[in-house]
Amino acid sequence: MQAVIMAGGKGTRLTSVTKNLIPKPMVTIAGKPILEYQLDVLRENDVKDIWIITGPLHEVIESYFGDGAKWGVKIRYFVERQALGTGGALFFLREHLEERFLLIFGDLFFDIDLKRMLAFHERKHGAITLLAHPNSHPQDSDLLLLDSKLCVTDIKKKNQVRSDYYKNIVNAGIYCFERQALDKTEKSDYQDLEKDILFPRLHNCHDVFAYISPEYVKDIGTPERLTEAEAEWLSGVVKANNLRQKQKCLFVDRDGTLNKYVGLLTAAEALELEEKAADAIQLAHKKGYLVIVITNQPVIARNLCTLEELERIHNKLETVLGEKGTFLDAIKYCPHHPDKGYPEERREYKINCRCRKPGIALIEQAADEFNIDLTKSYMAGDTTTDIRTGKNAGLKTILVQTGEAGKDGKYPDKPDKIVPDLLTAVQMMD
Repeated sequence: MQAVIMAGGKGTRLTSVTKNLIPKPMVTIAGKPILEYQLDVLRENDVKDIWIITGPLHEVIESYFGDGAKWGVKIRYFVERQALGTGGALFFLREHLEERFLLIFGDLFFDIDLKRMLAFHERKHGAITLLAHPNSHPQDSDLLLLDSKLCVTDIKKKNQVRSDYYKNIVNAGIYCFERQALDKTEKSDYQDLEKDILFPRLHNCHDVFAYISPEYVKDIGTPERLTEAEAEWLSGVVKANNLRQKQKCLFVDRDGTLNKYVGLLTAAEALELEEKAADAIQLAHKKGYLVIVITNQPVIARNLCTLEELERIHNKLETVLGEKGTFLDAIKYCPHHPDKGYPEERREYKINCRCRKPGIALIEQAADEFNIDLTKSYMAGDTTTDIRTGKNAGLKTILVQTGEAGKDGKYPDKPDKIVPDLLTAVQMMD
């Protein structure tokens, strides 16, 4: 496998760190250049043929890394003698690229299981796969619009007006390319990766996909982000988030736990967060937990809410959490309901299933997708159904006294802990 690292940026926002003496990818975390961490991850994933695109101060990178032999990789360089943008150098490299290659921005600090991403790319048979993830500041990030097959249909720029709620999924800056995606690249000068290569495919080819991962990827383009990244590296968070490692997760109910209980929630406008929910999610992430919503939504089976409106409800949940500086790693819901006889019901959803809590199919799906160790994970919710679900899945269970506060009385199961709210639950988690 081959990788191309775009390391030609000047890093104008990092001048206080670079002093204009080193290129941005050579700034250090714990005494080691960002670019060296990237090489380590690539080698660990058996990617050993590497092109580095450089620009001003290119000799600093070349002097430090040489031909890459010290790191067990082969490095070649392409020096931009003039600014070619985020995609221009690919025109000149085409004849040296393999049929499939990775493209990585040089100012990213990351540790991810690239083999999982490549397996996803192969399953989709697309031309380009983008690594995507939710982040804590979606309001000032470019958002990816996806269809049900995770095909990217559009990219909403951060400066565009957003008239409705949105799903918090952003482009992380790591790509898997089929070389054929460059076949129509004819410019031999400045070229923008999104405008000139990605956008034409989104609108004409429908072969660009998003691989969504909770793994650690951070743009270290400002001194503040660089400081945060170093703290997260030293704390062990960066390595622990790699999906090769078993993850721990807070599985959380939606209505009555994350958002206020209003009975059957059928419209996005009626969703209102529980007071401490955003703080709870933020703390869970700091403790190294994924946060995944597991929710029954019989409003679909009963035809009280469309799938489109349910998506708006979940988009609102992600939007308001993003405004508060946090995010969910996934939302998984069951649309079924076994009881028949409602005049307006949708019969195709009136079935017995394993995904409706206290069934655990959604939890099993998440455990497989994110390599979760269920014995080190929790289920938090406001009903005895949530507690039985957790016990069925082998999770530690926490009953919160918001929403129905366990008064639904459906099951006799006793939780491991009873707490006032979700924030207190997370504070008590190991």
